[in-house]
Amino acid sequence: MGEHIAESLSDEKERKAFVAHLIDDINALERMIRDGLIENDKVRIGAEQEMCLINQDYRPAPKSLEVIKALDDSHFTTELASYNLEANLDPLTLEQDCFRSMQNQLEGLLGKANDRAGLSGAKILLTGILPTISKDELGMDFMTPIPRYYRINEILKTWRGDDFTVRIKGADELSLHHDSVLFEACNTSFQLHLQIAPEDFTRSYNWAQAISGPVLGVCCNSPLLLGKELWRETRIALFQQSLDTRKWTKAVKEQVARVGFGERWQQNSVAEIFKQDISTHRILLTKPIAQNSLDLLNDGKVPKLEALNLFNSTIYRWNRPCYGVGNGKPHLRIESRYIPSGPTVLDEMANFAFWVGLMAGRPSQFDEMPAVMDFREAKLNFLRAAMNGRQAMFSWMGRIVSAKKLVRDELLPIAYAGLRKFKIDEADISRLLGVIEGRIKNGTGAEWQIKNFRGLRSQMKLDSAIVQLTKAMHQNQESRLPVHEWKPIEGMAETAESFHWAGQIMSTKLIKLYEDDYANLAVAIMKWNNIHHLPVENSKGELIGLLTWSHMEKLERLDKEEAKVSDIMIKEVITVQPKTEIVTAKNLMKDHQIGCLPVCVDNHIVGIISKADL
Repeated sequence: MGEHIAESLSDEKERKAFVAHLIDDINALERMIRDGLIENDKVRIGAEQEMCLINQDYRPAPKSLEVIKALDDSHFTTELASYNLEANLDPLTLEQDCFRSMQNQLEGLLGKANDRAGLSGAKILLTGILPTISKDELGMDFMTPIPRYYRINEILKTWRGDDFTVRIKGADELSLHHDSVLFEACNTSFQLHLQIAPEDFTRSYNWAQAISGPVLGVCCNSPLLLGKELWRETRIALFQQSLDTRKWTKAVKEQVARVGFGERWQQNSVAEIFKQDISTHRILLTKPIAQNSLDLLNDGKVPKLEALNLFNSTIYRWNRPCYGVGNGKPHLRIESRYIPSGPTVLDEMANFAFWVGLMAGRPSQFDEMPAVMDFREAKLNFLRAAMNGRQAMFSWMGRIVSAKKLVRDELLPIAYAGLRKFKIDEADISRLLGVIEGRIKNGTGAEWQIKNFRGLRSQMKLDSAIVQLTKAMHQNQESRLPVHEWKPIEGMAETAESFHWAGQIMSTKLIKLYEDDYANLAVAIMKWNNIHHLPVENSKGELIGLLTWSHMEKLERLDKEEAKVSDIMIKEVITVQPKTEIVTAKNLMKDHQIGCLPVCVDNHIVGIISKADL
């Protein structure tokens, strides 16, 4: 008890000091902007590459700490989930061969990571959401064992006061509760950084917001989650919902999500954006800070604004303003966070060049975005792109235009001009923006995944389909061809060796009965659908029985129109879990001489195995 009180008092003392530093950091930033101390004569680019670790079965491999240790390279760091890694690329001046140099470094780092991962039986895959992630890999056992991650999870759960909820509708629908922030770990991104002069920051930031929808529309690569076909860029919905700490009440009230696009165009300096975030979001993390930023400024030194940067790292704007210090000079950046990883390094560099070209080539008529476009249209365009990708329709400067036409006819010419303005090598401009042109014509990574996933599903069970899809993605990634040149998947078949667990072979499209249903309805449903086993649930959705043809003779002794399902069902049901080994399930069916096995999570049925499945 005494230890907890001491810890609480210590936390409160640290929090009080952190708040004071946070306020001073804002004042220091405003002073640096006012006194012209922020670097404004250089433009640099940088990036962060998130990646998935997969095993030989193309499923998540929780080996990040082993791989990090083997890498022994400061470019790499851990992520929330133990099957993800991040590589931080060196910043480069925006000029000449910078994109080629960055691509070379990225390919080198990924090659090194792949080699070291191989020592642990793993390999690297770049994708927005790994198709083979299952609910099993979203439990706390898969959180990277680092105190900061546990602390974030603990605080956000406390603030939420309830389970987190994910509800996403696409061609399929996903709706479930989860008890940790680890759903966020499904998302892997290629985060882009561009240095911005302080006097142009507001205009650049607003333009970055305006182009987010069109840029995202041609970059989508995350259409599947837990075997469901959802948005073209499902990461956008998933990330917001997996970190949503807002409390829902019966009252209608304004609440700003911690992950989001923003609420308005910006009108003043970058400091105003930080002030808005501090005003609307609680402080998530604190740390001891040794030196006061204003004191450092008074001594002629450059402050790192540690409190502000820590706070800013817990606010997840899709376009995030950033402050940093490089080579002893303070600078400002915009971080674009909505671009997914993959499908290949070349695709990622094309996305980067397209975004940077658009930012650098901003036409003067877009200097004052509030005068030419309603902010809500920019926000809606972003959501439309996430849902529909290349097929989205946008409201752009007062008119309706397709994503393909807008990018092809208006935005690509701006990007070409922007890259030429900074004297980027012409061969690199053509090579990278040519990939964007190819994608406009032939489709994005999301479209390739969906088309091939549907084809595989027509031939095999869900688990086999997502494994074969992931395998093909890995093979194509290694070919280094951009995604618009990827061929359809052909000649892949499920094999007995690929099946280990009940969840891999179970049927998931279930027809279910309820205990108070009439028996004659049950008979009709079984005849209509030519099925021999029907699970029975109670009002809470829990499995309480099983109805089979072999037990229907009970019905002969009962009034067919009065009898209920509960009168004739088997009440002692033998079940297995998704991770029950297939051989175990097979033996259970043989030993008990039964024709099916319900597959359950807790008391809820998620599938059923029959002799035909085996």
